[in-house]
Amino acid sequence: MLEHIVDLGSIIIADIVLSGDNALIIGMAAAGLAPELRKKAILYGMVVAAVLRVVFAVIATKLLGIPGLLLVGALLLYWVCWTLYREIKAHTDEHAAEVLARADDPDAGYTGAPRRTLGQALVSITIADVSMSLDNVLAVAAIADGDTNKLIFGLGLAIVLMAFAATMIMKLLTRYPWISWLGLVVLIYVATEMLYRGIFDETNGILAFMRASGMG
Repeated sequence: MLEHIVDLGSIIIADIVLSGDNALIIGMAAAGLAPELRKKAILYGMVVAAVLRVVFAVIATKLLGIPGLLLVGALLLYWVCWTLYREIKAHTDEHAAEVLARADDPDAGYTGAPRRTLGQALVSITIADVSMSLDNVLAVAAIADGDTNKLIFGLGLAIVLMAFAATMIMKLLTRYPWISWLGLVVLIYVATEMLYRGIFDETNGILAFMRASGMG
């Protein structure tokens, strides 16, 4: 039970600390809309981003069960850790908080007649989300470790948090940067454990695959 709670907490932390780039893009897209459309764009954009991650992460969870891919996933997750480190150093969450706050302000950003529809903005957001979902997908799939129910529940809660409290979360991460550093530590631990299993796991490890193939 405790392990289940820890895993869910880790999924939520990973999803939140890795959401800064998405929040930044969604806020920028919303700021270019007429004021009356911005809140809808932010809400729908966050939901689209999170739902895409659930779908991709479920697929990734299944793929990580293939021998050899666990090792590849671990190496990619180390890359995610590096990108998160760079985002923390670049204050991405602070920039995202500023952009979201500007989008929430009807007197800031673009205030003229509508030049883009809500649908057009969401298409742009969705395309961007698809291209940048790899980090979140790898992190939560690795933490879930094959448990689809755990994955969907953890990400479902993250959807609610990001959809209805995105600006607050970005401000929280800006005010308390140790949360982002904690998320980075969690991801490094998960990547290291994943690397170990990717090599030595009796079912999906690369050594077991080599033995089964007569290579070792």
